[in-house]
Amino acid sequence: MVATNAAPTLLADLGGTNVRFAISHPDREHPLLEESIRRYHVADFGSLGEAASEYLRETGLEAKRAIIAAAGRIVDNESVKITNNPWQISSRELAAKLKLESVHLVNDFAAQSMAVLLLKPKDLVPVGALPLPEPGHEEEQTFVIVGPGTGLGVGGLLLRPGGRSSILQTEGGHAGFAAHTAEDIEILRYLNVRYGRVSNERLICGQGLVNLYDAICAIQGKKAEELKPEDVTRLAENGSDPLCEQVVETFAGIFGSVAGDLVLGLGGWNGVYLTGGMIPILLPWVQKGLFRQRFEAKGRFKETMAAVPTQAIMNPEPGLVGCAAMSVAESGGKLMQRFD
Repeated sequence: MVATNAAPTLLADLGGTNVRFAISHPDREHPLLEESIRRYHVADFGSLGEAASEYLRETGLEAKRAIIAAAGRIVDNESVKITNNPWQISSRELAAKLKLESVHLVNDFAAQSMAVLLLKPKDLVPVGALPLPEPGHEEEQTFVIVGPGTGLGVGGLLLRPGGRSSILQTEGGHAGFAAHTAEDIEILRYLNVRYGRVSNERLICGQGLVNLYDAICAIQGKKAEELKPEDVTRLAENGSDPLCEQVVETFAGIFGSVAGDLVLGLGGWNGVYLTGGMIPILLPWVQKGLFRQRFEAKGRFKETMAAVPTQAIMNPEPGLVGCAAMSVAESGGKLMQRFD
């Protein structure tokens, strides 16, 4: 989908609880207008169209097109039923309601993958000793984007000669969990009894923290308390519960194993971007070393993995940044030149 010229574009990043809006001007050096970002509660509106209309009325901003990043599966590029909220979106109906030339629906992790092309060094924190990667500075590059939140999102970004880019939309979070240590095996046994098949998402997401807590309590013969994910991280952070500290450290190690497996599976030799709402909270544990240790522990590929950089996205709006990158690409602009 390539437009013939640049035009102000409405951006939306839609999840289960909140929707964030912004405006992009694809012909500008910094296309995302940060001062235009607003957040609304999904529960306050009957549809995305109502929320978008309120945003445009409240800000007085205008747009000719829209790019909507939605946490759900896009059907025929036309519709999406949002996971964890009641909205169903039709691109044609939304375009008609808002009087737009076009509406492009994309998966939320497709947008986060494209965000790599607009992120600046200030938006990133290295995890490990390797320097940040430089997208566009090699003939071909492949990156992995992975993020724990409500679930586990996985995407890929391919950069090709001539400034072309392609997004890999995957369901890698639902790949089967591969146990690597004796503790992993015990955790897998516990979760297998509870769930049957155990995917990576059963461990690496918000609820995954609770699953790990329950499993480790059972393995150690301790009674599990009724904790929420935020309880686990809070108790680990303030040092008041050694078991919760162990849970978060185990989470970071397994996350490293999963991220390393994704590099092997997608050929993401040029780097891994860690994203999602949990990353700023978990970053201290991810940076302690167990993440990289298990990320690199890939047998005969250990030396290769040691050369793959990992970094955390600290920009609070990677979905909107990715939509802005898409607006540039769809208007015929070049993203790679931003790294020259």
